[in-house]
Amino acid sequence: MAKLYDIGLIGLAVMGQNIVLNMSNHGFRVAVYNRTSSKTEEFKKTIGNNVNIGAAHTISEFVQMIEKPRKIMLMVKAGDPVDKMISELLPYLDDEDIIIDGGNSFFLDTKRRFKELADKNIRFIGMGVSGGEEGALHGPSLMPGGDFSAYQEVAPIYQKIAAKVPGGVCCNYVGKDGAGHYVKMVHNGIEYGDMQLISEAYYIMKMVLGLKAVEMHDIFDKWNKGELNSYLIEITRDILLKYDEETGVPLVEVILDKAGQKGTGKWTSQSALDLGVPVPTITEAVFARCMSSYKVERLAAAEILYGPKPIYEGDRETLIQAIHDALYASKICSYAQGFTLLKAASVEYKWNLNYGDMALLWRGGCIIRAQFLDRIKDAFSANVDLPNLMLDPFFRDILAKTQENWRLVVSLCKQQGIPTPAFSASLDYYDSYRQAVLSANMIQAQRDYFGAHTYERVDKPGVFHSQWLPDSDEKKITFDK
Repeated sequence: MAKLYDIGLIGLAVMGQNIVLNMSNHGFRVAVYNRTSSKTEEFKKTIGNNVNIGAAHTISEFVQMIEKPRKIMLMVKAGDPVDKMISELLPYLDDEDIIIDGGNSFFLDTKRRFKELADKNIRFIGMGVSGGEEGALHGPSLMPGGDFSAYQEVAPIYQKIAAKVPGGVCCNYVGKDGAGHYVKMVHNGIEYGDMQLISEAYYIMKMVLGLKAVEMHDIFDKWNKGELNSYLIEITRDILLKYDEETGVPLVEVILDKAGQKGTGKWTSQSALDLGVPVPTITEAVFARCMSSYKVERLAAAEILYGPKPIYEGDRETLIQAIHDALYASKICSYAQGFTLLKAASVEYKWNLNYGDMALLWRGGCIIRAQFLDRIKDAFSANVDLPNLMLDPFFRDILAKTQENWRLVVSLCKQQGIPTPAFSASLDYYDSYRQAVLSANMIQAQRDYFGAHTYERVDKPGVFHSQWLPDSDEKKITFDK
């Protein structure tokens, strides 16, 4: 009898193919299946006579090729395709078999699937996978959540293929049911923020300073050697040196300014609203992509709406350093918002997340991997109950050191008519968080005026309501316990 395979994978798009090759390169035997048989045939031609990979053309054949308890990874499009594939698999599975969803599934779908499959004695893992095509092949960041006993059985495979960094492996159990996909969702939300902040830094240098792509390449190259060192800074540097073969101009300059999105950033903002957690940098990054899609309207508006023309007469190097500092400070705020959201979700869904582990998981393999994630891990190691990353001494000092330049950049861009939604939202987040008193007292007074929604006072306990017209009295409201 032929030797059975260690794990099976369904879904042979590029990510799925590269994960299979990664597993094979680490000595694991992988059975593969794709609903479109031609995709399977193409992959077989690619791998040649790789003895670690076996292809199936039916679900029944595929399931029979895998060692029990079966470990089956799905790399299919999120949503209905995941449910349909699970439904096709179920008739052929046995008790205690394991399904791993490695797609970008919505965490509430994962929670539902976890429960439904547990009722059928099938163990389920929802696993965030980050790193793109290269990460999938050479070492992704993996964020598994769900059935812990199932994770223990698949861990030898996934910890072997995951990215490695000093201090650990970028794969560790996150928490029960939907925790893994939630952590991946927040990762993507922070990614949206990072990408928007970097694009704003590029835009300011282009529009205000008039720098050429090659000049900005040199700046991003320098930044990548310092405290801003990260994957996204690195690829931005590389993008700025790529020229279009047809026109001979920098390729980025001929790319239409309409940014796509797949929904995970929006999910992050929606979840933050549900949990009452402010994540303005992430949300403005989502809205910025939405605004970019209004290209036709923006072209018309550019002809008729008035605004200042960017004119900067100051020192070039001073502004470049200020942009660096604004980017660094805003980046800290974006991560602070992401981790605050993780803390709220951990309480709401009883996940008991380890925030230092999150920073380690994102230290390598993933899109937001960055040098300063080590500092985030240190911050939560020093204080597991840290309410907000901005309160950690290291990050607090950076924000103090950079804020003069941060404010210079935001105010200059307002004067020059340059949109910086993520820089501005980050600074507003910082300024709001550090205020002992905000304007919400007026909002609460308005709510009480038009809707009798009551208010609390700063000088005595209780809940109050006022008759706001002349000659009316304030009344203390008591509630039955």
